[in-house]
Amino acid sequence: MTSTKFIQNKTALITLIAACLVVLISLGVRQTFGLFFSDFKNDLDISLTESGLAVGLQMLMWGLSGPIFGAIADKYGGHKAIMLAFIFYILGIYFLYSGPNTGIFFQIDMGLLVGIGLGGTAISIPMSIVGKHFPLSNRTIAMSLVTAVGSFGYFISPMYTSYSLINNGWIHTLYIFTIFLVIGLVIAFFVRSPSLSESIEKPSDQNTMSALKEAFKTKSYVLLTAGFFVCGFHITLVGTHVPTYVIDRGLETWTAAAILSLIGLFNIFGSLFSGYLSTKMKKKVILAAIYALRGISICLFIFLPASNINAFIFGASFGFLWLSTVPATSGIVAHMFGTKHLGMLYGIVFLSHQIGSFFGSFLGGLFHDIYGSYDYAWYLAIALSIFAAIIHVPIKEEPVLRLKTE
Repeated sequence: MTSTKFIQNKTALITLIAACLVVLISLGVRQTFGLFFSDFKNDLDISLTESGLAVGLQMLMWGLSGPIFGAIADKYGGHKAIMLAFIFYILGIYFLYSGPNTGIFFQIDMGLLVGIGLGGTAISIPMSIVGKHFPLSNRTIAMSLVTAVGSFGYFISPMYTSYSLINNGWIHTLYIFTIFLVIGLVIAFFVRSPSLSESIEKPSDQNTMSALKEAFKTKSYVLLTAGFFVCGFHITLVGTHVPTYVIDRGLETWTAAAILSLIGLFNIFGSLFSGYLSTKMKKKVILAAIYALRGISICLFIFLPASNINAFIFGASFGFLWLSTVPATSGIVAHMFGTKHLGMLYGIVFLSHQIGSFFGSFLGGLFHDIYGSYDYAWYLAIALSIFAAIIHVPIKEEPVLRLKTE
């Protein structure tokens, strides 16, 4: 092995490990917000609709800031984009427990600041940087590792948060979250974009505007973007409102935390399995199957009698399908357009995901406050599953003409 090849491999490995830890911390903190809703209601007089709106705004800002951080990462380096995002994330959590935290300030802290922070630290930017270090043959596997390790944060955070809320209170719990986010800020320094000598693709002189025009003229990219809206609706409806839903159906608070932890645990296996399958078969087939199976999982969850066993089965099954869409979706984007503008182009796809997340969070809370149940939100989620499964079928997984002729 030449010294240059060794350095490239070493840089890729360090970037992969650091990206995994960044996403673990970022998503781990994010996954627990639904467990705070009762404390916010009791101590801050924040209604379920207001909490749902804050998380919806958070998802929207996550999506809107994603392409911006992606462009920063593509031009100036991934570590700079992620470290900047962590500063917003830290400020949002810090002000949530130490500063003005009701009314508009609650929306700014939980929604605006945390949302912007997530835009550069969670999933899309770290994963797109990792994708730049690996060739097509194993790129999706590397990306799925980032998602899988990040899912471990989903697994451990709800258990810790449930324990800490009972024994230490929500203010102390958020203080500990702030410490972990500062650690993530330090780790982000090592999520480095490859230099020109380390790049695994031929240099391209395509500018940002040209890349955007090319993407939106590609029908398969538009369909992929529309499908990811559904993914966002699903996971935010579940992650935000399942704790209240299971309590409404007569189950215990610990059951809600267990569901979130099971989602995190089984998402590890689902993400890795999706990454593996993406090397063996069409990614669009995998995505269509995931969305169809999500609809079935939701149907069984809401129509079967409420019990801990059924709740745990839902947590495991939906967890297996949770972020398994991400490696396949990002892999298609990279395959179609290359990796030079991957951060920005996947960031736009992820913006659609976050618009769906906004509606999943906000409509869930709104329907519950208006009708006294989540039934209409679940029915909408099932209909969207069918829609997403169908629109992935005509997607063409092939490089755009520009890459074919280069």
